[in-house]
Amino acid sequence: MFAVVALALALAMDAFAVSLVRGAAAARSVRRAVETGIVFGIVQGAMAWLGWALGIAFAGLIERVDHWIAFVLLAIIGARMVYQGMADGEEDEAASAGNAALGGSYGALLLAAVATSIDATAAGLTLGLFDPPILVSCAIIGLVTAALCIPAHLFAARIGNRLGGKAEIVGGIVLIGLGINILVAHTGIVPAAG
Repeated sequence: MFAVVALALALAMDAFAVSLVRGAAAARSVRRAVETGIVFGIVQGAMAWLGWALGIAFAGLIERVDHWIAFVLLAIIGARMVYQGMADGEEDEAASAGNAALGGSYGALLLAAVATSIDATAAGLTLGLFDPPILVSCAIIGLVTAALCIPAHLFAARIGNRLGGKAEIVGGIVLIGLGINILVAHTGIVPAAG
């Protein structure tokens, strides 16, 4: 369960960053914050499930190397998040999706949610390697995302846009750590933590 919560926290960092941008640029109301959190949470959970379903469909082809695939995917996603979080003065994916979401329409919000959830689809391929049932894992991913996005939107002025990059760096490091943990556990080198 710890691994799924850690994965959920890491995956939610893009959505968290966009919620900061959206909250800082739009009218900060409880209704808008809740809408943002719900949309981001549902899309994040659904995209993780989609990734898992694709993994199941092709399980026979990847069973022997699933831990390597999980490691590579999580390492790539994590490294990209760290790079984007460290990028100085460049507009990253989260900021770009956040700018798309600033219009206030539900279509723009949904577009931003999908843009920030692509990583969840790739990471969803790894969900079969964790203990909780898939629906519980996807629900946790969605709830954690919503729980981070609502206060990020509400308190964007206090938290500030600069925290978004730091959150992505932390999320990326967590994803890389999860990938290493899966690889180590499934190759039998050292027992998995958690």
